[in-house]
Amino acid sequence: MSRCTLSPSRLPELEPGATVRVGGRVLLAGDALTLADALGVVQVKGGPGWASGVVEGDLLEIEGAWSGHHLTGARVLGLTRPRAPAPTGDVRRFLTGGAGRRLQQRTRVIAALRGHLESEGFLEVETPAIVPCPGLDLHLDGCATDGGYLITSPEYQMKRLLVGGLPRIFQLARCFRKGELGHNHNPEFTMLEWYRAFADHEEVMDDTEALVREAAKAAGSPGEFRVGARRVDLQRPFLRLTVAEAFARYTALSEGEMLRCAREDEDTYFRALVEQIEPALGALDQPVFLLDYPASQASLARKKPSDPRYAERFELYAAGIELCNGFGELTDPAEQRARFEADQRERARRGLPVYPLDERFLGALEEGMPPASGNALGLDRLIALACGASTIGEIQAFPAPLV
Repeated sequence: MSRCTLSPSRLPELEPGATVRVGGRVLLAGDALTLADALGVVQVKGGPGWASGVVEGDLLEIEGAWSGHHLTGARVLGLTRPRAPAPTGDVRRFLTGGAGRRLQQRTRVIAALRGHLESEGFLEVETPAIVPCPGLDLHLDGCATDGGYLITSPEYQMKRLLVGGLPRIFQLARCFRKGELGHNHNPEFTMLEWYRAFADHEEVMDDTEALVREAAKAAGSPGEFRVGARRVDLQRPFLRLTVAEAFARYTALSEGEMLRCAREDEDTYFRALVEQIEPALGALDQPVFLLDYPASQASLARKKPSDPRYAERFELYAAGIELCNGFGELTDPAEQRARFEADQRERARRGLPVYPLDERFLGALEEGMPPASGNALGLDRLIALACGASTIGEIQAFPAPLV
């Protein structure tokens, strides 16, 4: 007999005939009852009156013989009757609403992603969550806390590790962004961020394709995303489309007008991107990389040597969801400082919080950062797509406002 109390989900691993202890919540009471937790369910049978007094919602520990399909000859070892009626609140969400199994899928996806990166020679790292500057992106606001700000991304600190000589690194980082809440946004979320030293952004795009496929496979949907009636094919090479090509194909703006709007009239630029281009990309049955952004829209990416009007920035869209934001990284300390200072002035002009410069990051660039490329991928969004969920809240334990 197993000396520990098992979850109902563990029973299929056992040989028939084993005597086991099992704990869970009663979903259906009677001489034959249904015992479950958030990850599994088992039918339990005993002698006449063996479960007398047990009612739905009780937390029950029993001992019985595993038949291969159900438990027989059961006897009660322990019983707890909750004060709160069941199923409500967390019981309803996790045990009867399927959120527990989503978290199990999430764990499998994360393990697969971690395993893939480690097999490629990446070292998993952890960097501080409280930093002197959360980033100067004009479209993101940080959360102030004692000693600084919660990170919007671990980018600055991870690049300091590249300077220190770590060649391939990744991190599963908890990130925080003020005012972000919706089907694909949460104020607190998980980022998968990774960097390759001495690599171009094409290599990181290849990484991204491989990781997306690993996620779908680990979630039980190899080769495709299935979201409702949607099917997104992951087996063919992902499509690639430059921003200039996208504007030419889906909007009436010329290339020159698009570049001017990106610099001087962001409202027009983003309206065309959000209202015309993104819906068109979302209708495709394959993921698509949107790449070569206007230089004014990529403050941490290096400019393309062949055309400095554009930067080595890419984003991946699948089923209409933006999954990541990657760069061929800017390594020039003088240019990076100038861009940060310009962002500070623009934040002040717009009445946004003006964050201090991260002098340690800039100092690291002065020491010399190797040529590198990296990507910041929204892990919750990827897992939601891989699991067929319609919102990221379905694959988070406690999305806002359930915290």
